[in-house]
Amino acid sequence: MKHKFDLTNKVAIITGSSKGIGESIARALAEHGAKVVISSRKQAAVDEVATSINESGGTAVAKACHVGDSEQLKNLVDFTVQEFGGVDILINNAATNPVFGNLSDMEAEVFDKIMDVNVKACMLLSNLCHPIMEKRGGGSIINIASVEGLKPSFGLGIYSVSKAALIMLTKSQAKEWGAKKIRSNAICPGLIKTKFSAALWQNEQMLKQFVGHIPMQRMAQPDEMAGLAVYLAADNSSYTTGGVYTSDGGYMVA
Repeated sequence: MKHKFDLTNKVAIITGSSKGIGESIARALAEHGAKVVISSRKQAAVDEVATSINESGGTAVAKACHVGDSEQLKNLVDFTVQEFGGVDILINNAATNPVFGNLSDMEAEVFDKIMDVNVKACMLLSNLCHPIMEKRGGGSIINIASVEGLKPSFGLGIYSVSKAALIMLTKSQAKEWGAKKIRSNAICPGLIKTKFSAALWQNEQMLKQFVGHIPMQRMAQPDEMAGLAVYLAADNSSYTTGGVYTSDGGYMVA
């Protein structure tokens, strides 16, 4: 079975991969032989990660892209095809959550921003990669959702709505594209120690309260999400599509 984790000659786009979960997944895919495209909003940040991967023996290029801009999404895919000839794996990881508060206080502009980045961009980028994957005989789309899309927490209402929508987008992609050998699965991380979740884990009282509800009694490191992504990207998961996989230390069963 070992060879079925080999990603040699596979091409992967990972959004939001200059740090955190996205960077960890990009490094893991590269270690398994994939050619990876590092993407985030700032060119300097993605250049740094790509250089590090190349120096470690992997193959990576960098392309700045704000996923909320549809033209930049197209440029990202065109760049990938120009550099590596196609796309086999798409990791929709980039996300935003600019507010913490009650639903009743949410403004339309905040709702639109969260949904544009967390849902619409994933759909548009997947649609751009779809015909390329089809021509190459199939592909794997991995949408990074959240346990918040399954069980909402106070103060994260619209974020939870966006991740629930992303989970349903995953299932719809799987249903529509399965016959073309394009698989789509969702990973739902729990509390991960990243800059994105810093407002929670840097507050000792909030962290203690949250961790108290997790059976494993701790938060995770970004690298702990990478193994599941490698599995879903590789041939070992060739019959796996439409799945929603939690990696949350048991949070969902607490």
